[in-house]
Amino acid sequence: MQAILESPAPFCEATDRYAVVRLSLTDFRCYPSLRLDADERPVVLTGPNGAGKTNLLEAISFFAPGRGLRRARLADVTRSDAPVGNGLRWAVSGTFAAASGEIKIGTGFEPAFDGGDGGRRVVRLNGADAPNQMTLGEVFAAVWLVPEMDRLLLDGASGRRRFLDRLVSVFDPAHTRQLNEYEQAMRERTRLLRGERINSRAADASWLGALEQRMAESGIALAAARRLFVRRLLAASDLGVGPFPVASVALVGDVEAWLQETAALQAEDNFKEALAQSRSADREAGRALVGPHRSDIEVTNVSKGRPAATCSTGEQKALLISIVLAHARLVALDRGAPPVLLMDEVVAHLDKDRRAALFDEICAIGAQAWMTGTDRDLFRDFGDRAQYFQVENAIAHSV
Repeated sequence: MQAILESPAPFCEATDRYAVVRLSLTDFRCYPSLRLDADERPVVLTGPNGAGKTNLLEAISFFAPGRGLRRARLADVTRSDAPVGNGLRWAVSGTFAAASGEIKIGTGFEPAFDGGDGGRRVVRLNGADAPNQMTLGEVFAAVWLVPEMDRLLLDGASGRRRFLDRLVSVFDPAHTRQLNEYEQAMRERTRLLRGERINSRAADASWLGALEQRMAESGIALAAARRLFVRRLLAASDLGVGPFPVASVALVGDVEAWLQETAALQAEDNFKEALAQSRSADREAGRALVGPHRSDIEVTNVSKGRPAATCSTGEQKALLISIVLAHARLVALDRGAPPVLLMDEVVAHLDKDRRAALFDEICAIGAQAWMTGTDRDLFRDFGDRAQYFQVENAIAHSV
């Protein structure tokens, strides 16, 4: 089903941007097929609950490295009654406006040849196979806020780390590679400590030492990238956005403390020594008990001088929006274009002043935001600065 906006209106102030101008889906979630054409303005998707609005945001999130905004298993994304064949079980493709011209990205899930539960994600850039999905971070940038993140500042640290690392990877695409290298070395070390054999090698001190060296090198690089990003984010946050509270973000963890107190090489040595001394405890726990994978972030509402965890639910949501807007400003300065913002049901619980301020800031930054809601009237202050699509029964059409 094709949905084309026929009369583009003037959009926002940026001279360059990441923008989805064509989105095509095949057997993705509730969509047997869909093609949606847009311009570079923010996109508003409205319709009843269950119509497929969030699925469109999830499809766009797969143009970035990772598991998408729902962190779903690839096989679970396939439309439930999709025909079984030898090709991709689901596919998403997009055309993007960029400074260098149009970029075309295609990705999807290729099941295992033996028909088992395995499979792999296929990525193509401008019609050619990409070496891996990490390549996507070099050509596309997206950040999302979804209702499941409303408790991000209250729940466990793992969700906050994922949120932070998503922001950092958009700012610095190499961050994803460092994160993957660290996690791979950590998994191998844990398996060795449990007495498992990998590649016909038994666990021995020299091999553990080599893995711990890898963890120390990539882990310190990981933590250093987070620290650099947070420092720059604070500067961007100080600019503030009207009625949105200014957010302060602080890193908390052993590795961050070492980097605060010593040079990077000394911090690497400290980390490696800590890992060696923690082998027995890590073997008993079944996981590494020290490292940047255990770090956390503390968010403070600067306007009120209160930790975010003690603020109201509405203020916590406003703080997250404030962080995402500051991040978009920072990325626009650093990469020359703001990321695509995927905002699922974000405006429903904002008052009128904050809704208007959010729309104004999205346009001032020059970001293409894809936003969902059940009530189009809530987006009235966007006016013709945005484009509007009605989504219902896995069909999207411009309105």
